[in-house]
Amino acid sequence: MKSLHAAGYDDEVAPSTSPDSPDPRFLVGRRLRDARERVGVSLSELARRLDISASAVSQIERGVMQPSVARLITISDALGISLADVLSDPATPDGEQRVSIERAEDAARLELGGGVTFRRLTPGDSPGVDYFESVYPPGSTAAARDRLLRHEGYEVGHVISGELTIDFSDEIVVLRPDDTITYPCDRPHRLHNAGDVPVVARWLIVHPTG
Repeated sequence: MKSLHAAGYDDEVAPSTSPDSPDPRFLVGRRLRDARERVGVSLSELARRLDISASAVSQIERGVMQPSVARLITISDALGISLADVLSDPATPDGEQRVSIERAEDAARLELGGGVTFRRLTPGDSPGVDYFESVYPPGSTAAARDRLLRHEGYEVGHVISGELTIDFSDEIVVLRPDDTITYPCDRPHRLHNAGDVPVVARWLIVHPTG
C-alpha cells in the first residue's frame, strides 16, 4: 500500500474528530465532492488531473485527510471553481445584486494541512477573485517542502506580521510586516514560515476571465 508521503501528502493531516462532526474541516471535503459532482467530473478524472490516486481524492472528500492550502487551490483550479465554492455554501443565483456582510465574530477559521490557518475574507459571492487571510505558525508551510506550487490567476500578498519566506524556482524572497508582493500564480512558488513567531498575511487571487 502506498504511504501518504509517497502519494504526495506529507503536507496534509488527518482531522482528529469524526466525519459526522460539524467540524468545518469536514465540510471542505463534502463541498469539494459536491462541486466535483456539480461540474460533472468523476473522481478518477479529478485524480488524473491532480496526478494523484483516486483513493487520495476520496480521502480528502470524506474528510479522512485535510488538504493543505496548496492542494486546496490546485483542486479548485482542476475543477474550474473558486475557493469561495469550497469554503462556503454555494450561492443561490437569483439575478439580484446583494450586499454581503460577515461579522468578525462569525468568521470561520479553518486549520488546513501544513499547520496553516485559513480564513476567507470575502463574504457572499465574489466572482473572479478570492481574498483570504492565512496564519502560518513557526515551521508551517502552504505546500509540501519538496514541491513548488503552480495554479491559475494572479496573486497579491500583504504581510501583516512576522516574516514570510517565498521560495521561487530562481530566488528566495523574505517578506516582513507591511511588505507586499505580486506575481503570476503559474510561477512556481512555495510559502512557509522559517521564523520563530507566527506570520499573518492576506492574499488576493484574481482569476483569469472567460
